Amino acid sequence: MTDRSVPVPAPAAPGPAPLLSLRGVHQVFPGARGDVPAVAGVDLEIRPGRALCLVGESGCGKTTTARMAAGLADPTAGSVRFRGRDITAMDKRERSAFRRSVQYIHQDPYASLNPVRTVYSTVSAGLRRHRMVADHKAARRVTAELLERVDLTPAADFIDKYPHQMSGGQRQRVAIARALAMDPEVIIADESTSMLDVSIRVSLLNTLGRLRDDLGVGFLFITHDLAVAKYFAWDGEIAVMYLGKVVEHGPTPRVVNDPRHPYTRALISAVCEPDPDLARTRERVRLRSADIPDLTALPPGCDFHPRCPLYTPGACDTRRPPLVRGHDRLLACHVVGQG
Repeated sequence: MTDRSVPVPAPAAPGPAPLLSLRGVHQVFPGARGDVPAVAGVDLEIRPGRALCLVGESGCGKTTTARMAAGLADPTAGSVRFRGRDITAMDKRERSAFRRSVQYIHQDPYASLNPVRTVYSTVSAGLRRHRMVADHKAARRVTAELLERVDLTPAADFIDKYPHQMSGGQRQRVAIARALAMDPEVIIADESTSMLDVSIRVSLLNTLGRLRDDLGVGFLFITHDLAVAKYFAWDGEIAVMYLGKVVEHGPTPRVVNDPRHPYTRALISAVCEPDPDLARTRERVRLRSADIPDLTALPPGCDFHPRCPLYTPGACDTRRPPLVRGHDRLLACHVVGQG
């Protein structure tokens, strides 16, 4: 991926009103050993034509947050709002419009497509269900246009194929075409490139970026890879999540070039550096422990303090740091200032 380590720009002017917003959402799952707080008070906003990347280790609550944002799971507490309207208070007509406007792209292109349906049947299902096309001929035409838009060309070579006749990258492009068929305003992409080869991953990210710019679609992009977040959302934002909470949130250039939270620094330190000279001189963050705390027995104070290299006794292990706004980002840390 290209190196985008450029000077950090000044804070951007306020953008358009958010299409989709999460307000203090919690998700608690009952378990044999007690309740599991998978998400513990997350606030996010997705705006037109902008990308928000939610990053963190596996198990930190990213997918659970995405499912709540898509209306696939109801939050235990808090609210999900689409154009300012709480989705749980929507009537049938409003809910149908929300379902069309917010589309979800799953991680696994091998499991997300029905193996007994052709590409045409998969992509056109929503068109026919919502009566967005007049007849079979129109459905074929629109499906072909969507396949061309996601670079499955010529469309005639793909429209009647079954999933097993395509590669993983081609399958994921079909999943994107299916999402675009609903003319969405927001796309939630849950690790949608993680199972693909690197070369295919970059091509797919370029396709998604073009759709974001050309169609003004807002993206909630879920990934564990900060290099992917940097590439896809350089003009957007990154929210770093740890054990169900956002610990750092700000413009992508600032978070990547000047990470403040020790956990963000550790994530960036783990990104592979292809330049051997830079790799020898870059900062290496060494955690105090590799073990992630159990969600059913979280430590007192800051959740990250058992692993944090900046751990300060008497502060980090007694009080949970709030997520507070500084001059260029939101940060939850007792030790690191907002400077």
